[in-house]
Amino acid sequence: MPRRKPKVPPAPLPQRDGIDPVRLRLPLDGAWDTVRAHLLDRLPVGEEIVDAMLGRGEVAGTDGPLTATTPYTGGAYVWFHRPHAPEPPVPFPLTVLHRDEHLVVADKPHFLATTPRGSHITETALARLRRDLGLPELTPAHRLDRLTAGVVMFTVRPRDRGAYQRLFHDKQVRKEYEAVAAYAPQLALPRTVRSRIQKDRGVIAAYELPGEPNSESLIEQVEHRMGGPDGPLARYRLLPRTGRTHQLRVHMNALGIPILGDPVYPVVTDPAPDDFTRPLQLLARVLEFTDPLTGHEHRFESRRTLGAWTDYTGWAGLPERSAGSPV
Repeated sequence: MPRRKPKVPPAPLPQRDGIDPVRLRLPLDGAWDTVRAHLLDRLPVGEEIVDAMLGRGEVAGTDGPLTATTPYTGGAYVWFHRPHAPEPPVPFPLTVLHRDEHLVVADKPHFLATTPRGSHITETALARLRRDLGLPELTPAHRLDRLTAGVVMFTVRPRDRGAYQRLFHDKQVRKEYEAVAAYAPQLALPRTVRSRIQKDRGVIAAYELPGEPNSESLIEQVEHRMGGPDGPLARYRLLPRTGRTHQLRVHMNALGIPILGDPVYPVVTDPAPDDFTRPLQLLARVLEFTDPLTGHEHRFESRRTLGAWTDYTGWAGLPERSAGSPV
């Protein structure tokens, strides 16, 4: 008979700022004398921080807080809140579009990550919503890039998460995006772009390579007009049929019309963590699907606008021209 996995006990530590404690299972073949010794080897922080965490009772096992002398026991579970550096507050509101017993649908601003990752921990949509709505079990049904604004969906109860995630996995959700990029009259649009996209761990930019396509996007031009120093602009409707990392940004760049404000395509730049200027002009405009639990037809639409289209001068941080100034 297959060996059963051990049942994971509930966390003995509460959430902090909407973030769950880290759960760590001690290796069965560990040769450390104490849990402290293992944490010193495991965590990329100094001895003073580990000792302070233990001294404040911030490291716990199933029977409560651990101390600097707690013996190491292979296979035991340990919980703690990972130390992290202060994060620049994202100075834009996160709006709730819909809330019921199953779902929370939010209108995410640019620069706010969906879930904790890397250096973005508390300044995330998940952490904000858990704190503001008092929903500690809230979990994401899907994700948006940190730099992309728009509609993002969360499940209220863990037992419902699988049903909504399957909608995305089975391509049962209609996703519509909006983007602002250069106007390219030479492009025959609409067109369907298919390619094979590769995203390597630890490398910020995805790239296309030969082979069987694993991504598909329908690109349509909605309208165009004069812009600013970047030249004529167009507003595009983007309909992804798949969900590869950075897919729409990669496909727009491949067409020669990279999305305005993109710090990765076509050239990787490194804006400061607190630089909230010239946001990526990509918006998750619409989510449509049939609710797998209630059968209701849902359509959620972002109320946000893309600044390069509605106020190019303000988005680009350009000085206002006075009357009579040369164009």
